Amino acid sequence: GRLEAVIQQMGYHPQYLDSFLKTQHYLMHMDGPLPFDCRHYIAIMAAARHQCRYLVNLHMLQFLRAGGDPQWLRGLDFIPPKLRNLNEINKILAHRPWLITKEHIEKLLKISDWTWSLAELVHAVVLLAHCHALASFVFGCGCEQDEGLGCRGLLKPLSPVNQCFCEATAGNGCSQELLRINRKRSLDSCMELDSLPERMQRIHMENEGWEEMKLLQQDREEAEYHSDPSAGLSLLTDTDREVTGATSLACYMQDPDFGYQDFARRDEDQTQVFRVQDYSWEDHGFSLVNRLYSDIGHLLDEKFRMVDGLQSSAMAKRQGCEPSVFKRGIWNYIHCMFGIRYDDYDYAEVNQLLERMLKVYIKTVTCYPEKTNSEMFDRFWKQFKHSEKVHVNLLILEARMQAELLYALQAITQYMI
Repeated sequence: GRLEAVIQQMGYHPQYLDSFLKTQHYLMHMDGPLPFDCRHYIAIMAAARHQCRYLVNLHMLQFLRAGGDPQWLRGLDFIPPKLRNLNEINKILAHRPWLITKEHIEKLLKISDWTWSLAELVHAVVLLAHCHALASFVFGCGCEQDEGLGCRGLLKPLSPVNQCFCEATAGNGCSQELLRINRKRSLDSCMELDSLPERMQRIHMENEGWEEMKLLQQDREEAEYHSDPSAGLSLLTDTDREVTGATSLACYMQDPDFGYQDFARRDEDQTQVFRVQDYSWEDHGFSLVNRLYSDIGHLLDEKFRMVDGLQSSAMAKRQGCEPSVFKRGIWNYIHCMFGIRYDDYDYAEVNQLLERMLKVYIKTVTCYPEKTNSEMFDRFWKQFKHSEKVHVNLLILEARMQAELLYALQAITQYMI
């Protein structure tokens, strides 16, 4: 009868949790272009890109509940070609979404024997982005940890009688009383974010503006730092567990070595910076996705707005601190790592707002969440209360999802034009 781990963490922010559950339930269980078993298999494919056993196990169970063919669980070689053809977009969206083009869309829509419809493809793209981003949250908050064994990455198989978190909206598995208890825990166990007001003041005193591409160049140093053992970041402390995890999920992946690569190292002739002024969620993506997959646009938009509106009472009480500025810095930093630019934003704020350790953590959870471990979470987040840690992980989840959707929907728009 315990709450599922994702619900427990999101329960610190119940309004967001309600919005998330509605979206999750709609994607997986309500009427839509894709068959129910295919939805869960797509989720398995997406979660496997980040070796997220937690989500893979959950959706394997849901796949079987939906009447899926058990043979499909043997791997991509045992599924219909139409579904297997989704692998290329899955791989690109998970790691380098800026590489997706209208040619990728055209290939899926014009294969004679295994053609996707536009509505089916939009449903699949939203599922992929949703599960990639959710994998970041799962690793970022340690939801894949088996509390009984006290180690990360090992799961107890879910029993068929246990409630799946994506079904929680259909029942009362997420009681307000349990949410209240979870929100109350550990609220006073961490240090205050004392240095933020001073950093905020320095922003306004800064006369020299930095371009966002300079920030991306600086991230090369961050990448080197976060892989340096002397920095105290042992990203994967159990090599055997990493190999075992990769092996067990390898059947759901093709080209497993394909991963995130710094956008700043891109080929200038092949990839251009994505300007939100030219293609945004509000002006372009929302209407397209809502037209091809009824109502999902409203649910996604509500979720984006909900995370943007979340307030941290502790941060709001600190003199000189503007939570909205802090949140925007995190959001724009994440989008910057995916090559998305806001012309009206001064990227010097990112370096003023986000300390080096925090940037390393955000980049790891966003770009290679499978490398996140409890040491990173505990050591470099001491100045945050637990609810604030969850809050920032929710920002990572939604910013990453929107980034993937912007690239995919822009490619679909270009194909349609």
